[in-house]
Amino acid sequence: MTERYILTIDNGTQSIRALLFDGEGNLIGKGKQELEPYFSAKPGWAEQHPEYYWESLKSACDKLWASVDVDRTKIEGMSVTTQRGTVINLDQQGRPLRPAIVWLDQRHAEIEGPVKGLWGVLFKIARVGDVVKRFREKSQAIWIKQNQPEIWQKTHKFLLLSGYLTYQLTGRYVDSVGCQVGYIPFDYKKLRWAAKSDWRWDVLPLTPDMLPELVQPGDELGRVTAQAAKHTGIPEGTRLIASASDKACEIVGSGGHAPHIGCMSYGTTATINTTNKRYVESIPYMPPYPSAIPKLFCSEIMIYRGFWMVSWFKKEFGHREQKIADERGIEPEQLFDELVNQVPAGSMGLMLQPYWSPGVRDPGPEAKGGIIGFGDVHTRAHIYRAILEGLAYALREGKERIEKRTGHKITKLRVAGGGSQSDAAMQLTADIFGIPAERPHTYETSGLGAAIDVAVGLGIHPDFDTAISKMTRVGKVFEPNPDAVKKYDRLYKEVYLQMYNQLQPLYKSIRDITGYPN
Repeated sequence: MTERYILTIDNGTQSIRALLFDGEGNLIGKGKQELEPYFSAKPGWAEQHPEYYWESLKSACDKLWASVDVDRTKIEGMSVTTQRGTVINLDQQGRPLRPAIVWLDQRHAEIEGPVKGLWGVLFKIARVGDVVKRFREKSQAIWIKQNQPEIWQKTHKFLLLSGYLTYQLTGRYVDSVGCQVGYIPFDYKKLRWAAKSDWRWDVLPLTPDMLPELVQPGDELGRVTAQAAKHTGIPEGTRLIASASDKACEIVGSGGHAPHIGCMSYGTTATINTTNKRYVESIPYMPPYPSAIPKLFCSEIMIYRGFWMVSWFKKEFGHREQKIADERGIEPEQLFDELVNQVPAGSMGLMLQPYWSPGVRDPGPEAKGGIIGFGDVHTRAHIYRAILEGLAYALREGKERIEKRTGHKITKLRVAGGGSQSDAAMQLTADIFGIPAERPHTYETSGLGAAIDVAVGLGIHPDFDTAISKMTRVGKVFEPNPDAVKKYDRLYKEVYLQMYNQLQPLYKSIRDITGYPN
């Protein structure tokens, strides 16, 4: 089986990686190209040139081929997993008409009044008018039609980044069901494009012919064209198998294919997810997204810009550690772990609420970040630990909400993403949750999840249960410390869970006075 290779492309927010796995989930080779996440023509905008992603994919592949000595004809298939919700307009010739609108973008369409006609009446009766309005406001398609009508008039296809890269590789307008996450006419319950009678077709300027054909994870999307092969070095004719969005693939690559396994991601956005057979909204009117396993759902709680706060701290206050790390020739994360370990559990009463970047999944639109409990004993080390603890508190709250909504107790915790490489973060996560925190055997869990889709789709493994059993493993396990568990449990229940209700009136006043967040 070691001679049977699977190639995956993982186009995240910070980098794009070309990854080569064998049929047992071992990472054979890796090519990584760092990305400039976005540029901003105006405050709050987040855009990137689609061609930049395609060129960066080539660079990642070039680095992969330079790092391994393998017979590329042994690559049995490949898949692409990407960041969620980034959209691209193409013209009749398949050329981008404007920069991609990245998922971090905060622009809003101008929506005046409720939806008219029968749907408007039904929304009013159901009291979901505000939900529908937010959907319309966040729709990139509506914004483009309102503000760039000449672009919209020329738009032949409206694709997610996954669909764009699939088109570049195969020449076909087709995408995976597992990648459909965004403000598009997708039926999250039935996992297909919405029926013709669905309300989303009435409120969005999209038509069915502007969208790609959808296939299930594990099915074939197409084959690599001669032109794409020349660009990337991937053998012509390689089968491209559908996988899912990077979060969905990360869950499968972490071994999280059952509702009792909570999969956490300490990434740019911090999340906790479970996989379910039933459609369950962890937050009312926020649909679960498609799993990388056909016909299953991923229930999610998201802390927008979660581990971004850690990066912010390192940038603003971590110059000393960076300098020492450069002098010693070690990774700065090792020193940041030492910084965390200087401080006892609970950060001597310093408590953080991690709503640094408000969004529809936060408690309310006025929510802001908060730190309370300062005293003269506190240093930047306490602040750093409080950031990590605040994220873990928020994700524990998410865990309890998912458990309540799904009816399944989470008994295992798998932690992936960049922050999972910190032993200190893993240990305090185990302590705050009160259950072991398990680190997957590979950091590249999104890519591995996509490889699992390929392995099942091509028959390397007969089904997903077998593939996940054969290709995923637990690495290091962090057991909760009983004394820390007791302290954190009290801080969580008696302080953290009370913070938002206590601070909400002040957040509203700040918003009224300053206009932020708008």
